[in-house]
Amino acid sequence: MTDILREAATPPPAPLAPPIGAPKALTRSIGVVGGTLLTLSCLTPASSLFVIVPPLFADLGTGTALTIVIAALLCIGVAFCYSELGTLIPSAGGEYAMVGTLVGRLAGWVVFVLSLIVVMIVPPIIALGTGEYLQPIVHLNGQAAGAGVMLLATVMGLLDLRANAWITGIFLCLEVIAAGMVAFLGFSHSSRPVSTLIHPVTAAGHGTTSVVTTGTIIAGLAIALFVLQGFSTAVYLSEEMENPRRNVSRTVLWTLGIGALVVIVPTIAITLGAPDMRTLAEGNLSALVQGWSNSAVGTFISLCIALAIINAGIVMVIQNSRILYASARDRAWPTPVNRAFGTLGRRFGSPWIATLAVGVPGAVLCFVPVETLSGVTGVAVAAMYIVVAVAALAARRGHHGKRAAWRMPLWPAVPVVLIAVLAYVLTQQTVRDLVVTGGIVALAGLYWLFYLRPHQDTRWVISVPEDQLGLD
Repeated sequence: MTDILREAATPPPAPLAPPIGAPKALTRSIGVVGGTLLTLSCLTPASSLFVIVPPLFADLGTGTALTIVIAALLCIGVAFCYSELGTLIPSAGGEYAMVGTLVGRLAGWVVFVLSLIVVMIVPPIIALGTGEYLQPIVHLNGQAAGAGVMLLATVMGLLDLRANAWITGIFLCLEVIAAGMVAFLGFSHSSRPVSTLIHPVTAAGHGTTSVVTTGTIIAGLAIALFVLQGFSTAVYLSEEMENPRRNVSRTVLWTLGIGALVVIVPTIAITLGAPDMRTLAEGNLSALVQGWSNSAVGTFISLCIALAIINAGIVMVIQNSRILYASARDRAWPTPVNRAFGTLGRRFGSPWIATLAVGVPGAVLCFVPVETLSGVTGVAVAAMYIVVAVAALAARRGHHGKRAAWRMPLWPAVPVVLIAVLAYVLTQQTVRDLVVTGGIVALAGLYWLFYLRPHQDTRWVISVPEDQLGLD
């Protein structure tokens, strides 16, 4: 791989200016196993299960598992889109490189902003659960504990990627064990029929229940997509994967399948095993586990969950730093910022300034109420998937259709259905979440209009690794 930047789409009329402080190439060092471990850790199914799923029980009740299953089906289509685009355009820029190359640089900028919303907010949301699950051994302020996790993840993110693959792999095993134990305990204490999973009800107060409507389930899909979000991390690692044409698609699909099982099976067990609807709606999984077993088992599971959260923080910081690294290589920022984000450490080869730039703000966001973050993230995830699906429709247009890449089945039906369903899901979200997300995108649009567009020959020049361009 060389350090030369090349425009992956149709070359502009004028020749591109020389790269401004062009960063060095990332090192290809991981295969399917390492990539799957890192991607599963970013999906962090156990962390999602124990941190993001519990609040869903309040609104969705016994329909929580059904909502996540529907989201998983949608994610299969999303995974097909990511797999095809990730092998066609293997870049650390992920969504923005794929969309920008196939649809246009403005579309790439929009999806880049949406991905930044997701990757900057998700790690603090997950990290904020640390304090709760460390309660059996030490009492910590939840916000301070979350900030500590983010800072630890930042330090780990400065290390070699191969080393992190093994570290996160060990943590991943522990979180899967915890999820498995919860599933076993829940099924062992089933107190309601399986039919409640497809005829969902939720607590309505005073010991009564109410039926969960279809509209409620559709509205909950945005957060359910958020629960499973993370399998796409493979496309961010594509520049560091050996043989990305083959390994990216395998990693994306394997990660989604394994991650969905780790989330859905325990969710079903929790739904069936909760002693009553009020307890289920409260979503206190630590109390549920201790009620099913004893304090020792509850403490072990809580510690495994805490490790899973730390694991998620490490991988998310790694992922996010690669996004900023790629944006610097593609000159999205003023020259000094590009040089900083594009700097690689001499010892480990990691983009260390970019790593600090995502880890430290993440620690600060831990002091923002989590309720103000979750809804915006769900909207951003759904909107980002829509733009990726649009890019998938363009993936077989012109010379792109002749390039060597993994190709999804049922094209173009899969991306068309995704666009229609996800657009409807967005209409069911709160006005506040839509306005906040739209406001951020609008500000980014102004940056594009007044800075990037006037300098389009020297700024936001989306690149694809040189060694991959030779594989057409």
